Amino acid sequence: MSDWRALESELDRWAQSGRAATLWWRDDDAVTATPQLDRLLQTARQPDGSPVPLCLAVIPAQADGTLAALAAANSHLSILQHGFAHRNHAPPEEKKAELGTHRPIQAMLDELAKGQQKMIAQFGDSFLPVLVPPWNRMAPAVRDGLSGIGLKHYSVYGPRPAGESRATNTHADIIDWYHGRGFVGEAAATGLITGHLAARREGRTDPAEPTGILTHHLAQDDAGWDFLTELVYRLSRQAGGRWLAGTAIFGQTATVAPERLTLS
Repeated sequence: MSDWRALESELDRWAQSGRAATLWWRDDDAVTATPQLDRLLQTARQPDGSPVPLCLAVIPAQADGTLAALAAANSHLSILQHGFAHRNHAPPEEKKAELGTHRPIQAMLDELAKGQQKMIAQFGDSFLPVLVPPWNRMAPAVRDGLSGIGLKHYSVYGPRPAGESRATNTHADIIDWYHGRGFVGEAAATGLITGHLAARREGRTDPAEPTGILTHHLAQDDAGWDFLTELVYRLSRQAGGRWLAGTAIFGQTATVAPERLTLS
């Protein structure tokens, strides 16, 4: 069975069971309008012209007005908070982390709160109160303090733990970061998607967590872009698959009151 046929067969199983196989798309490291971001928007367009909903993880310290204008012009975009400056604070012998155990917890939370206020001011209702920690990792104490600063949800990589409703993660990263940073390959990419969908259907992982596709528009090669084009096309033909918007997953938008951060 081909890689694509295995994925399509899994989606057929979902359809035959009367359930929709929900998926979502998170793209990281957005800071400004670029040709690569334009390419992402074009790639995430189905044959009938309708857009696939996208969640952009935006770096607050670097985000500019061109990105805000692009978000305002594309209602299918949801903006998530990608840390604060995407700056590594871990020593060379450890894995990279902006929100690890290397700085005081309150200092990191204060920084995230500052970043969130900038995101709300720039992106308005396009911004959802969701933290995407750089490099998909953060200290447990940071995670536990997020709700206190208005960040009600977070998103990392891998199946979420049982009962952790605050997390909606990604499960299929299409870049091979450790071997040349190119496309991970069709077999690997479809295998990650098919594997998570099957695990959900069979109850081996949280069935309610939508299967997340993770991309990086600034880092992808042509093979990765070709894969995404094919993925969008094939899913558009499958009754069992359904893309979810960020608002359907995370719900609330964030607003700023004069003296405090509130949610509406």
